[in-house]
Amino acid sequence: MLIRAPESWPPALVAAIAMVLLAVLDLAGSLVAKEAVLQRSPRLAVLGAAIFLALFWIYASSLQYAELAPVTFGWIVLLQIGVILLDRFRYAVQLPAGAWVAVAVMVVAQAYLLLAVQPSGGTEEGPTAGPALTRTVGEGTG
Repeated sequence: MLIRAPESWPPALVAAIAMVLLAVLDLAGSLVAKEAVLQRSPRLAVLGAAIFLALFWIYASSLQYAELAPVTFGWIVLLQIGVILLDRFRYAVQLPAGAWVAVAVMVVAQAYLLLAVQPSGGTEEGPTAGPALTRTVGEGTG
């Protein structure tokens, strides 16, 4: 039973919402898991597991509307930014200036890959199976 978005929503909007939700849930689950270990709290451990189950439910649901690579890339870019901000403000981790430059370059490169590089073989109507997935059992790879 996957989550369905309203028919009137464009697939790109659904994918963007999924990316944000995935990053928020991943960050929240990680924070709860870390606190569960620090506090030795079984309740927090169960909460963390529930958050990660919700994350994968949303991830699977999002694949009805968008390709795997863009959803995953967007999720990871947002998660990386969230982890850095969480470390900075919750755990007082100080990054040197060079690390911030590296982070900025990495995020810009990932955004370029996410937004500018289009997968081949896709259509505007939705996700399609790539060439490797459409081969028959008897076909070779060469």
